[in-house]
Amino acid sequence: MMSSEEISRIVVIGGGQAGGYACKALRGEGYTGRLTVVADEPHDFYERPPLSKGVVTEGEPLPRLFPEDSLAALDIDWQRPKRATAIDRQAREVVLNDGERLPYDRLLIATGSRPRMPVREWAEIGNVMTLRTWDDASRLKARLGESRRLGVIGGGWIGLEVASSARKLGLEVDVFERAPALCGRSVGPEVAETIRGLHERHGVGLALNRQDIQLSEAGDGRVSISADGEAHEPYDLVVVGVGVEINLELAREAGLRTEQGIVVDAAGQTSDPLIFAAGDVSQHPQLGLCLQSWAYAQNQARVVADAMLGKAAHYDEPAWLWSDQHGVNIQILGVPSGELQCVVRREAQGPVFFYLDDAQCLVQMVAFDQPRAIKLGKRWIAAGRVLDAAQLADPDFNLMSLR
Repeated sequence: MMSSEEISRIVVIGGGQAGGYACKALRGEGYTGRLTVVADEPHDFYERPPLSKGVVTEGEPLPRLFPEDSLAALDIDWQRPKRATAIDRQAREVVLNDGERLPYDRLLIATGSRPRMPVREWAEIGNVMTLRTWDDASRLKARLGESRRLGVIGGGWIGLEVASSARKLGLEVDVFERAPALCGRSVGPEVAETIRGLHERHGVGLALNRQDIQLSEAGDGRVSISADGEAHEPYDLVVVGVGVEINLELAREAGLRTEQGIVVDAAGQTSDPLIFAAGDVSQHPQLGLCLQSWAYAQNQARVVADAMLGKAAHYDEPAWLWSDQHGVNIQILGVPSGELQCVVRREAQGPVFFYLDDAQCLVQMVAFDQPRAIKLGKRWIAAGRVLDAAQLADPDFNLMSLR
């Protein structure tokens, strides 16, 4: 293993949030060598969460990760818009789609994910789209501005955020979901029911537990949706948000170990000691799953940057994500696992749901407009604190006394 003084060429594949924060951390830790970023978009590093919210409702500008002067100070050798087509591990080179080969001493794969299109033919229908990039969001904003009715396929976080934004703009919105509950893979039924009520109160039509969803182009260019044989009035636009495909192809073809994502240790190192992975594409080292999370992309990338320079580094934070829907901030800490007891605390601000294991320790917590409660939850999980269900459920009991 070469020392950090001998590391003079670092290549980052991916121009998203994980790649951006890794570059910032590398420079912050004193790395002065060549820093090359291969990005398939022409834009500077930007955040994705605003794309389904303020970008489409308020016309917010590109949500840059860093101001222009801060970005310039990172002294990045941009290769964009280009794609990495292969990793030659023996030669320690990344091959680009234009044939150029980039030598590396350390390589970071931050290729992220792409929206899943469950039926290939749907992609050929003119007014059917997905949302992942700035260009997608710009197109969605323009299309929402000239639409009256929106159909959303998928009752997960991205679909519900788009539905919320479209309602804010005054569109009629229907959401179609195969599962019997919203966000059912990431939250318990109690939370799913609360989210359902939130959307129904704001006039979103919900068609849940629809197994056979079919899309077709109507004669006037609108999109017809049939759900379990029931036809709906055609929609001006349909957004498909049914999860993602992790961009693993490069890693697999290079012979790196992959499962749901690229397998990494707590330092973000892959099965090749010179190659690291960060963000959506990297499997969480403790949870064994890929997190599409702003916090994971940012915080794990910072840890990986240290490790790439040979410094001691360890990532073991619990999953944490949030969503803004109809003016309500929903924060989710932890992931559900096994049989859990749900304790609900109802306050004027909003409800908090605690999911406890048999030892009365916190496994997952979901808070509606209660960010301070989530901060407490992070401490409780880190400390393995044993909790009292009656205290958690009592709105007159001060949770801050459990710090």
